Amino acid sequence: MLKTPYLLFLGDAADQLAAKVAQGIKDWRPEFCVGQLRLPGCKADLGLPEMTVEEARAAGAQTMVVGAANRGGVISSSWLSTLTAAAEAGMDIAAGLHNRLTALPHLVQAAERAGTTLFDVRVPQHDYPIADGRKRSGRRCLAVGTDCSVGKMYTALAMEREMRTRGMKATFRATGQTGILITGSGIPLDAVVADFMAGAVEWLTPDNEAGHWDLIEGQGSLFHPSFSGVTMALVHGGQPDALVLCHEPTRTHMRGLPHYKLPSLEALQELALETARIVNPDVRVAGISVNTAALSDTEAETCLREIEDRVGLPTTDPFRHGAGRLVDTLEV
Repeated sequence: MLKTPYLLFLGDAADQLAAKVAQGIKDWRPEFCVGQLRLPGCKADLGLPEMTVEEARAAGAQTMVVGAANRGGVISSSWLSTLTAAAEAGMDIAAGLHNRLTALPHLVQAAERAGTTLFDVRVPQHDYPIADGRKRSGRRCLAVGTDCSVGKMYTALAMEREMRTRGMKATFRATGQTGILITGSGIPLDAVVADFMAGAVEWLTPDNEAGHWDLIEGQGSLFHPSFSGVTMALVHGGQPDALVLCHEPTRTHMRGLPHYKLPSLEALQELALETARIVNPDVRVAGISVNTAALSDTEAETCLREIEDRVGLPTTDPFRHGAGRLVDTLEV
């Protein structure tokens, strides 16, 4: 388990989305966050107190969490001096990027000298099986998106919180580094060898009580040429009984791919259902989750109403307005 509280390191994040790991921790575990550390040129801001390594340590920070990611998910060489300073100051360091903290000799040496620990969250901790598609007891809901970074994790977390408030049996199942850092468990699915990804999801969502819901954190998008593989593994390994369609209405193209247009929610519904029916013929779409963070209150209400009228499914922003309407459909 990571020591708390955290200093959230935003590095030189190019935009707010590039700091989504830190943003997720701040939104769902604010009590863990003492401040943020940003390098020159950083375009992200969590609104937390700005701190140096020394100031954060004096404020009680126990772990520096690398909360930024660039395309490809690598630890930038420009970050190393700050990470090393944190280790030498007595802070553990946690990161969920593809290259490992423990593969950086200078940082490893600094941590060894200071007696601090390096946590690579994006490293599989188990030998996962190959998926067999066997029907499992219990129920599962998977968030699928028109694109990457549209709010799939927030949707699943908000639904879990609402379901537990209602006394329903529900468990959020983290499949990425942010979810793991928030909840303390899960699988770093995009770091699992491809043949075992669907099996890892089966392992994560085992047989359960008939009325229990697993809320599975979505990843990537079936429409994203770079990251569709991890989404397919979630659909087939998760064997969902319900899907929630997730969308960010201000996008004009797929994230990182300006030459690919964003698909419609109708296209997502059709493809996601067709794909999920391979492993569960009875799967249904429970509703639509829209990330309206970039919209005003009036714009958000108009957007949600237009989508619901057009698609004919319960539509809400579960982080802004609560997940009640999505959970209502699962209680039926």
